[in-house]
Amino acid sequence: MFAHLPKSSCSLASLVCRVCLAAPLRAAAVLLLVGLTWLLATSLFGGQAGSSVRSFFSGASEKPTAAEPRPRKYKCGLSAPCPAKHLAFRLVSGAANVIGPKICLEDKMLISSVKNNVGRGLNIALVNGVTGELLDIKTFDMWAGDISDLLKFIRPLHEGTLVFVASFDDAATKMNDESRRLFEDLGSTAVKELAFRDSWVFVGAKGIENKSPFEQRMKNSKTNNKYEGWPESLEMDGCIPLRPPLEG
Repeated sequence: MFAHLPKSSCSLASLVCRVCLAAPLRAAAVLLLVGLTWLLATSLFGGQAGSSVRSFFSGASEKPTAAEPRPRKYKCGLSAPCPAKHLAFRLVSGAANVIGPKICLEDKMLISSVKNNVGRGLNIALVNGVTGELLDIKTFDMWAGDISDLLKFIRPLHEGTLVFVASFDDAATKMNDESRRLFEDLGSTAVKELAFRDSWVFVGAKGIENKSPFEQRMKNSKTNNKYEGWPESLEMDGCIPLRPPLEG
């Protein structure tokens, strides 16, 4: 076919032939490279990588998967709502002598470091057990304070008063027999054993007939303490039934 063409024309024809042969080879090489990339990505990252590669080549953008819904939290962070005529609460004892305690009632923070009303020793909130109204908040230094201040605070409580207690640093050094007995009358079973730097959270009531179900104590132990000289912080929450109005 090219026998009668000039020499320059024959060279051009040869070049065209080489180009024609090289084009399919390049295409095959590209396809082979894409295939190997696909297999490598799929083996390393699973289906997610394969999906991403498909999206890249198709130009389509996949809709993000909806995030898992977070568990709903109720008053004071409880995982379930309290029944009607119940008060939701959460108590957190102090962590060593660094992080102060917290007392939350009906989604209102009564005592916390943020409110700047915590103190070393016992942090106590008094609440009307019929209406849920906050009556008083005080802290009592049980390391260097005067135990008579605590006794004057607890002795005159009215029937049905709820007592919320969260310890911080040390709750027991100044404890005497009368103060322990007063807390036992409020429903405490742990106060008689409460010792130096123990962690303690407690909810009691004046006139309670049985022992309170809302109490935790963590003993100060050199071998088991979470912090060097203190046990771990305690956290307790729950629902407290309101009392019916007192007769007369």
